[in-house]
Parts: sequence; structure tokens; C-alpha cells
Amino acid sequence: MFGAVMSDAENCRRFLEMAAGFSIERVEVIKEKSMVYHPEYKGVRLDVFARDEKNTHYNVEMQMLPQAELGRRSRYYHGQMDAETLLSGSTYGMLPDSYVIFICDFDPFGEKKYRYTFENRCLENPNLGLGSGERTLFLSTAGENEEDEPEELVQFLKYVKADLEESESSFEDEYVQMLQKAVRHVKESRELEEKFMVLEEMLQDEREEGRTEGRALAVIELLETIGEVPQSLREKILGQTD
Repeated sequence: MFGAVMSDAENCRRFLEMAAGFSIERVEVIKEKSMVYHPEYKGVRLDVFARDEKNTHYNVEMQMLPQAELGRRSRYYHGQMDAETLLSGSTYGMLPDSYVIFICDFDPFGEKKYRYTFENRCLENPNLGLGSGERTLFLSTAGENEEDEPEELVQFLKYVKADLEESESSFEDEYVQMLQKAVRHVKESRELEEKFMVLEEMLQDEREEGRTEGRALAVIELLETIGEVPQSLREKILGQTD
């Protein structure tokens, strides 16, 4: 569900702005991007991969259960994203900035913060950054420092933490309301797909009798009583008449 909702460019853009803390004009989203560069080495499948207008790369992962190796996992994800960004002959200065963002339904570091941000800095002088262009963020639904974070981020994480009944309740935050609408749309679309699979056999049975076009329109009308029928599904149903 998370990947389906974030595959919408505007949903993803708003989230990235909120998480990273800066303005983003537009994003291109690739859901469940696979990266396998050699069969002998571990590949990864990113939940959500996006690029913005400045070619900054973002990987967003939903993490429901605690995992001891999240830090090293984030390092591997950064490396996997970097591996496909430079063509032969390119300079390192062309390497884009990258963000790996984990949305955790737990506190990954036990500091009761809603957001943990990491980047490469000098231990002897924390004001001296390495300039590698990579950041790793952990967003936690178990944070308690509401006074330190934007209300929009806090409300989003409360929405993520909510159980099914609570997640459908009224939230004052406009972005959460947008996500609730997107979730309902995804659920309705999946329900329509399931209904169509049941009705598809009926269309096949009617094909030889020359009445498939009328039957297809009837199926569409039936599905419309449940919710809006996506254009792709409408075309698939009508395609049964060919």
C-alpha cells in the first residue's frame, strides 16, 4: 500500500519536502526499483526511488519491525544508487546528492525523536562536513519531541502509527487527508480488479455468442456502483470484446 500511494508524484514530492526539509519542484517516481549488478552479489529492491528536478536521488523505505543492521543497510543502498549514476569518463563532481529515508514504526535509536538525520562529518571538528552529498534519515513514529519538529511531520508519523480504524479517522492535517484519499482510491482500484477477475470468465463465455460488447458495458456499469473505474481497467474490459 505504501509503495502504491507514494508512486503518485505529488504524494511523493510532498513527503520528500517534509522529510528532507527543503522545497522540491517536481519528482519522477519509480516504485520497487530493482538493482542487481552481478548475480554473485546481493541485489536490492527499493520500495520507492525518486529523482527531483536537480537530479537528487531519494530512496524511501517503510520499516515496520526493528532491525539491528539499518545503518549498514542504508550504506549499501547509497552505494547501489551511486553505482548507476556515473557513466565512463564522468567526473565525481557529477555524482548526484542522495537521500536514503527509513520510515520506522519504532524508535531505531531510543532517543525518542521523530527524526534522526545523519551525514558524513569530521569527528575532530563536527562543523567540517565531508561534502559527499549523501544523507540518511530515520523517521520514527515513536518520537516525543513534537516541539522540535514541524507539525506536518508529526501528524504524518501519527498517521503512519495509527491502526486501521484510527487511520480512517479525521486528521486536521491537509497532507494526511490527501494520503487518506489516495489510500481509499488504491483500495477501491484493487477491489475493482478483484471484481473484474470474477466477471472476466463471464465475458469469455459470452464471446462466442456475439454479445460481448454489451456484456462488457454492463460489467463497467456494475463496477461503477463500487467506485470510479480507472481508464486502464475500462480498456482492459472492453478489450475482451476483440
